[in-house]
Amino acid sequence: MGVDFGGTKIEAAAIDADGRFQARVRAPTPASYADRLLAVREVVAEAERQAGAKARRVGVGGPGSPSPRTGLMRNSNSTVQNGKPFPADLERALGRPVRYANDANCLALSEATDGAGAGERVVFAAILGTGCGAGVTVEGRLLEGRNRVAGEWGHIPLPGWRPDEPLLRCWCGRENCLELWVSGTGLARDTGRAAEDTVAAMRADEPAARAAFDRYVDRLARGLATIVDILDPDVIVLGGGMSNVDELYPALPDAIATHVFSDVFTTPVRKALHGDSSGVRGAAWLWPLEPDA
Repeated sequence: MGVDFGGTKIEAAAIDADGRFQARVRAPTPASYADRLLAVREVVAEAERQAGAKARRVGVGGPGSPSPRTGLMRNSNSTVQNGKPFPADLERALGRPVRYANDANCLALSEATDGAGAGERVVFAAILGTGCGAGVTVEGRLLEGRNRVAGEWGHIPLPGWRPDEPLLRCWCGRENCLELWVSGTGLARDTGRAAEDTVAAMRADEPAARAAFDRYVDRLARGLATIVDILDPDVIVLGGGMSNVDELYPALPDAIATHVFSDVFTTPVRKALHGDSSGVRGAAWLWPLEPDA
């Protein structure tokens, strides 16, 4: 059983050992913290009813991560959860063990298990949606790091900052976070219209939209090149709304290569195979399969 906990919707899914959905249930995300816990309990119960089986354990993916020191949530752009013992409260609400991971980690785990990164040793998976995050797997296992912040790529400064790029204040309190530039929200800020409208105009050969898209590719490439210089993954997987812009994939390799500290760059950049399903699938894979699970 996996739960994808988003800012606008909560999804629970029952998945069998072969990765096939047996049930999927969605509900709007309530505003209050207490109502969110109740909503998770309700969608899990309905998914179990539809699947005709009860899960002994539940994996949950969502924004932010629990502090390894306090167990309290931090770094969530869904700020009502920050400072709360969300995983522990979920366990009480569901009455069974829960594993919680950042939603980008769930993307990485899903795609490394049976998606666009299957069979690759090191997978870097980035979410380019309303915000920007990333997860890392090594040999099919999540790399969370000592402080549990591995992959918090969206809150490093935009590499190679240029004078024509304004200094922006992020919701996290820092300046010029990468999230402000390479998320769908960032593209919309650059053009003053929705990211979808900008992409449509770019496809219609509107010069201003084409220029904005080229700036977006360059900024995304600068961010990914920094990751390559540090991690040098075997594959880069993109998820989130911007990952559906197919024009990114032929444009990014050469743009990344320009900034990588190497004489060669052959790392493939791929769209997430499971798309919007990767979050809930990765949450389910947080628990290893066992014969009696």
